[in-house]
Amino acid sequence: MRLLSKTIRETGATLLVWGTATSITIPFLWLIGDLLWHGWPQLSLNFVLALPHNAGREGGIGPILVSTGLIVSVCMVVALPIGLGTALFLSEYTRNNHMYGRLIRGSLDVLAGVPSIVFGLFGNAFFCQTLGLGFSILSGGLTLACMVLPILIRTVEESFRAISQDQRLSAAALGISKRATILLILFPAAIPGLLVGCILGLGRAMAETAALIFTSGYVDRMPESLMDSGRALSIHIYDLAMNVAGGNPNAYTTALVLVGLLLTINLFASWIADKWTTLNQLPT
Repeated sequence: MRLLSKTIRETGATLLVWGTATSITIPFLWLIGDLLWHGWPQLSLNFVLALPHNAGREGGIGPILVSTGLIVSVCMVVALPIGLGTALFLSEYTRNNHMYGRLIRGSLDVLAGVPSIVFGLFGNAFFCQTLGLGFSILSGGLTLACMVLPILIRTVEESFRAISQDQRLSAAALGISKRATILLILFPAAIPGLLVGCILGLGRAMAETAALIFTSGYVDRMPESLMDSGRALSIHIYDLAMNVAGGNPNAYTTALVLVGLLLTINLFASWIADKWTTLNQLPT
């Protein structure tokens, strides 16, 4: 009887796990299938490279792709060094019960839950108006950097904390300095976690709409500098779907391109993390 009861519990747990995984997978597959069904017929190299015409109903997304790339590049160039430095400070130079560290972690947790529209209003007030950057790619990238920092910092901090304390103690016993320990031992071991943080940050930055409407603007021409206004892919999708009659076909195709870019970045980062882990496991 006990054996039967144990088997029933194990079967129930297995079904629960598979059911949960299926409930997540089915909406994702439905979303990808819907995008492929409506967007694939129009997807071509010309669509990716061409200029948009007739309010986006015709032509392609060449300038929008360039603007998106520039906005995301500004975001990550600013966020990565700040995020990495803060994560190192929290994990290596403060204790869990340190008041200053607790204040920073609490602030990051609050910021991670702030709606993107609030970041957009902040970016418009501070970067666009106070600093005089106007509606520009630079304003949009800096605003997105503020948005992704909480996720990036917390992810990288946890990756450093996951490293065994024995490695730090062994380095200290050998007389290795703190700086050398971080650069030569801890940082290489935390590369997979850093990549995860970058992927999460990129995902939020590339899919963001509300914050960019108030900072980078709507202009769909080819940007000439970071001070030019630029339309991101997410804004282009929103505009075609909500404000342009007959824009749904190009909205679907643009959404398919955006999802494809996100999946490509995820797969590439996972491949790099696997290769890095394999190399670090090789005997010396």
